[in-house]
Amino acid sequence: MLSDDIKLKIQSTYSHFLKSKSLKPRYGQRLMIAEVAKGISQIEMDAEGKRTSDNHICVVEAGTGTGKTVAYLVSVIPIAQALKKKVVVSTATVALQDQIVSKDIPDLLMNSPLRFSYQLAKGRGRYLCLSQLDRLMSAGGEADPNMALWEEVSAVTVDQKASELYRAMDQAVKQEEWHGDRDQWPEEIRDEDWYRVTTDQHRCTGRNCAHYDECMFYEARNDMHRTEVVVANHDLVLADLALGGGVVLPAPEDTIYIFDEGHHLPDKALKHFSASGHVKGTQAWLEELKKVFNSLVEAFPATPSLAHTAEKVDEVADEMKEQLSMVLSTLTPLANDDENAVNESGRIVYRFPEGDIPDELQVQGQELYKLSQELYNYIEDVSIWMNEVLEGKHVDVSRDEAESWYPLVGTYTARSGHVVDLWMSFSQQHDPKKPVARWLNFNETTQGIDVELSASPILANEVLSRYLWNRCFAAVVTSATMMAVGSFDRFKMRSGVPDASGFHSVPSPFDYPNVARIIVPNMDFDPSDTYRHTHYLVDYLLKAGMSGAILVLFTSKRQLEDALALLPADFAERVFAQGSYGKSEVIRLHKERVDEGLPSIIFGLASFAEGIDLPGEYCDHVIIAKLPFSVPEEPVDATLAEWIKGKGGNPFMQIAVPDAAIKLKQAVGRLIRTEYDTGTISILDRRLMRRQYGKAIIKSLPPIPVANSL
Repeated sequence: MLSDDIKLKIQSTYSHFLKSKSLKPRYGQRLMIAEVAKGISQIEMDAEGKRTSDNHICVVEAGTGTGKTVAYLVSVIPIAQALKKKVVVSTATVALQDQIVSKDIPDLLMNSPLRFSYQLAKGRGRYLCLSQLDRLMSAGGEADPNMALWEEVSAVTVDQKASELYRAMDQAVKQEEWHGDRDQWPEEIRDEDWYRVTTDQHRCTGRNCAHYDECMFYEARNDMHRTEVVVANHDLVLADLALGGGVVLPAPEDTIYIFDEGHHLPDKALKHFSASGHVKGTQAWLEELKKVFNSLVEAFPATPSLAHTAEKVDEVADEMKEQLSMVLSTLTPLANDDENAVNESGRIVYRFPEGDIPDELQVQGQELYKLSQELYNYIEDVSIWMNEVLEGKHVDVSRDEAESWYPLVGTYTARSGHVVDLWMSFSQQHDPKKPVARWLNFNETTQGIDVELSASPILANEVLSRYLWNRCFAAVVTSATMMAVGSFDRFKMRSGVPDASGFHSVPSPFDYPNVARIIVPNMDFDPSDTYRHTHYLVDYLLKAGMSGAILVLFTSKRQLEDALALLPADFAERVFAQGSYGKSEVIRLHKERVDEGLPSIIFGLASFAEGIDLPGEYCDHVIIAKLPFSVPEEPVDATLAEWIKGKGGNPFMQIAVPDAAIKLKQAVGRLIRTEYDTGTISILDRRLMRRQYGKAIIKSLPPIPVANSL
């Protein structure tokens, strides 16, 4: 139960915030504060403050304009402070993360009595590694424009641009003008240039590094353990949980997570816990690995155990290469399987129905899993030995030599771990209770056909339950699109949140019935008639686009390009299309034209249907080409559809319709962004009015009047 002191703190914080900013209370925001606070307060704990109940997850769909950031901060932080728990706010996009850190939290602190420390959390790979930079600078010397790098066993030449970049970084660090954060460097850094001066958990020597005391990443992490509120992203949270939790972020058991843009969490988890690898690519890597270990023996000649390990690595690597050749022979004929192989934009994809692989491949996978695990152990043993050298446990071995080799060995440790994960996935029998999608990509290379094997869970429910829901003290999951066709069933199935979780929907403050309208033209054909549909869309746009600001959303890149080609040249000048410009440039050019009082039109795909903000005069008409149904051609989606059908379900109604409802809600949400916005949404798809499922999709939308129009 909430104590009177906590209730008073939440109420006074919210009241003070509203008064300070001269705002009126929003019903949806107040309701969200109440539901979140009540949900967390009902968690049962033991004498040590550990959670003992399963009612610790609160899922909230908060309509656009609710002010959910303020709602969850005001309700969660006072309770977390009273319970001595940490708060991790996680977003799916960098834009929202930056908004919370640079705007929302400072605004709350400035305009309320609530006091708390906060920090933006980033992974190790976003920070400069001083050891790597020092090695680069030492290798080339100040006068040498081409600094030598030790990378993948051979010295490579750094181009002039990279050389100048590293010198500038070195100077900025020495003059304390830059603190090693990639995102704070004034210019864009190429990925290949950044990789040479950053590190990861496998390549970092930690406390044994000569630069540990001045390391930017560890300095940030140490501050984080003293911070009450950490702002992160879904990828970093999932990476931390996969490492055991509490490695980069606070321990899950002592944390209240807030997942903003929470509808993205299941898909993020699927990508995070998937595995893939190329057959020939792995063979080439194994050959490189053998060379690395032979070079290691030469670098440390007085270490007999290392020579023995190198011999074992040679032996296992050769066995794996031979086994991989057998796998290639098994898989290559599948490229010609007319039933399950699909040609997608010049590449051939073969999906194993229901994820069930042939017995021959499973046996080969089991052997490769055993060998790859053995190989991983040998590489990890060397990594542990080098770490002991750095700790001074082997005084007969050069510490400097070990420190220079450690990052390279760490790279191979990480790569071998990925190989283990892949073959573990392809060594297991098909389990209907834990379905996994497994598929192949056939790629043409200079050495002939190479095969990429991939595996992924089809639902994130199990991994999220194991790593997150079962461990965290509490979690709030929120976004404007948590529900589909009137229920939370879609999110429940995909995320695996406990049945005892709280599910709430709070309304937007916008007066949708009076500020917006949805028009569904009374067309005499379905969008499947692509030729007629595209010409109709262009004619519709020519009439609507004579004035104002329009966002046109397509589900197909091909149709976008065809529509663009059909526009008269003088009209096309007012259109900024995704693909012709980058996303941020499209928005900039559009706003610039609107500011000049000229009509402007954006052509966009799915990424423009979510996350972009075009308030006021920047958008008064959204035209949606057709209902955003996705064909389950992607291996994970197709396997999920098979699994649902095998259980007697209807994949179209259980997957396609709810997914389309979510996407349409996101697209419709581009129009009304503030309480002062007005406008029209045109959906050029008669199925919304004529099909039974259309009624369910309409119920998922904000309460905007829907009407047919000629």
